[in-house]
Amino acid sequence: MARITMEGLGKVYEDGTRAVGNLDLEINDGEFLVLVGPSGCGKSTVLRMIAGLEDITEGTMMIGDKVVNDVAPKDRDIAMVFQNYALYPHMSVFDNMAFGLKLRKFSKDEIQRRVHEAADILEIRDYLERKPKALSGGQRQRVAMGRAIVREPAAFLMDEPLSNLDAKLRVQMRAELERLHGRLETTTVYVTHDQVEAMTLGDRVAVLRPVSGPRPWNLQQVGAPTELFDHPDNLFVAGFIGSPAMNLAYGALESRGDAVWVKTPSATLKVDPRSLASHPGIENRMGEELVVGIRPNSLEAAVVKGPDPDRTITAQVEVTEMLGAETYVHFTVNRPPVVTPDIEELLADTGQDASSLGEVTNWIARVSPDARVSRGDEIDLIVDCAKLHFFDPKSGLRVGSQQKVAESV
Repeated sequence: MARITMEGLGKVYEDGTRAVGNLDLEINDGEFLVLVGPSGCGKSTVLRMIAGLEDITEGTMMIGDKVVNDVAPKDRDIAMVFQNYALYPHMSVFDNMAFGLKLRKFSKDEIQRRVHEAADILEIRDYLERKPKALSGGQRQRVAMGRAIVREPAAFLMDEPLSNLDAKLRVQMRAELERLHGRLETTTVYVTHDQVEAMTLGDRVAVLRPVSGPRPWNLQQVGAPTELFDHPDNLFVAGFIGSPAMNLAYGALESRGDAVWVKTPSATLKVDPRSLASHPGIENRMGEELVVGIRPNSLEAAVVKGPDPDRTITAQVEVTEMLGAETYVHFTVNRPPVVTPDIEELLADTGQDASSLGEVTNWIARVSPDARVSRGDEIDLIVDCAKLHFFDPKSGLRVGSQQKVAESV
């Protein structure tokens, strides 16, 4: 196993395009770390820099105690698993898995041992004599992983290895990957754009976003999946992590006696002390307009109408999505949408501004299927006011966050 350390890592292409900037990240021995973010955020570039497939423009990359900026890929003791499997179609499964070992002049006995051990771990021993064309997508991906495992490397690098599989098989392979990591305990860096994969697989998750002028860095937050979900450092992480995404609206805090209230477009809610405690310094923001965040799972349909007016939002149901174990209820609040720096950039690219977004904001509640709600119903939604989130509307930072600040976050 190996620790992977990046200090001030940067990548600038010959045309001046910056893909990676000021990346400081340490991946611990045996850790499964996921790099997640939208297209163009630099996650695959970072993976290729670890592998040595991309030159490093700035900063330092270390694997273990060795600086590897100028070390050839073959000498880095890493193994990659690609999105497209990259199997040799004319070779058997055994020969595909053994190919790298043969190039390194391993003995026949050692090759046999390693291939058969990996095949047993991945449950593909019965397919060793088959060609890739005779395998399903999931079996081909197991072979690609087996080819990496037989190397017994210090680290695995995985570039969206499940994206070519159907939805059911992706769920199955996620579980297989988790079991595999638990057995091998090899340092693993996994790239995906799918935040569900990130949340279910990673010991820690690093959220990246594209570099822009006033924001010359990619890394937004790194932490355990529950930390990112419960305490996002900024609006980007809040909106990216979680499915469906966090509901956002502008609101103002006010103090009444011993209690603090937040006035949202749909209701005035009594803020639970636990929510205040998770936002250090929020007591100094009374009367200011903030961005209020409420996750869909923090909204539940009331069984009895109006049971707790201090925690109730009344909604007109516009769309319902019945998913079996849960139901998504779509409704609107009468306030223009929160405009984050990302949205401003996208609008500017199309020659638009915030006024084009309209005067209402779409929200989603994730409720029990027992609620039996239908389009057109007026329902009361009970808010878990211990799990409210508050962000600065200008910087985008979570109130109380210690994250670095730029003109735009």
